[in-house]
Amino acid sequence: MSALIQPITLLLIIAAGYLFKRFGLFGDRDYRVIQKAEFNLILPGAIIYSFATSPHDVSLLVVSVFAFVAALVPTLVMYVYSWRRPVADRAFLMLNGSGYNVGCFCFPVLQSLIGPAALVPAAMFDVGNCVMVSAGTNVMTQTLLHIRPGRTLAEQGAGEAPTLPYTRPADRDARRLARRALLRNVVKGFASSPSFDTYVLMIVLMIAGVTLPEWLGTFCQPFSNANAFCSMLMVGMLMDLPASRHDVRDVLEILGWRVPFAVLFAAAAWFLLPFDAVTREAVALCCLAPTAIFATLYTDKVLGNARLAGFTLSLSAVIAMALMTGAHLLLSA
Repeated sequence: MSALIQPITLLLIIAAGYLFKRFGLFGDRDYRVIQKAEFNLILPGAIIYSFATSPHDVSLLVVSVFAFVAALVPTLVMYVYSWRRPVADRAFLMLNGSGYNVGCFCFPVLQSLIGPAALVPAAMFDVGNCVMVSAGTNVMTQTLLHIRPGRTLAEQGAGEAPTLPYTRPADRDARRLARRALLRNVVKGFASSPSFDTYVLMIVLMIAGVTLPEWLGTFCQPFSNANAFCSMLMVGMLMDLPASRHDVRDVLEILGWRVPFAVLFAAAAWFLLPFDAVTREAVALCCLAPTAIFATLYTDKVLGNARLAGFTLSLSAVIAMALMTGAHLLLSA
């Protein structure tokens, strides 16, 4: 029972944020205040704290590569699967169908189920995962569906077509300029994510053998402590129940894809990774995590519908808690 207290608490924080909004204590757009603080300050601080307080072995970069593949493959599958669907449906599937909520959900759950030893492989898993969820998935979605950044699909006149209108430049110079514009968009998508930038800096320092000073971990500890609470409260604040049968179908479709992928990659982590049992179990449980907190941010920017992404995250968190607890009991038996 003690192992379930932390994940249950996270779900109760989501419920509190939702109820506070329903009773008028929070406004409909108040979540954006916490959203900006979470993605630009709290989460980067939590990442630094993890690297400053726990030794990260370079050999665990294999876990990062595994996580990158586990976050990339579902995005490509969603793109192919939804080939003939309207662009809004495709964007929702691609943004919410892949990626894992590691720092805000897995860390406290793994610490409860396995212990502190699970946090280092989980952090290395989040390195590869973060490449996709903090920028990569959004950049791929915008590029493959020809979505212009900075405006929602409604503002860009999205219809029933599978992508937004796009005309390939006819002459060589125009194509060269288009490639430069695409490259700038990709670079900007990654560079404008503080979490991704922080992870890159931490990995460079780790490979270079630089040890972070102890005072930096002490300085960043409040950010780490606030991470789970602020992110889950934000999800509750932006969450709303599905408004139509179409929304219900979208959520069920996401869950219908995520659960089989989660089980597949969890099994691959347990049977294929060349590490000890604790490391393999930690990675396997990370594969069962709910949708990424970044999915709410990018769904808001692309679709203007962060509430449905928040509901998807909340529902997937309940499923993830059951899957992670069951997997732990099975693997540690």
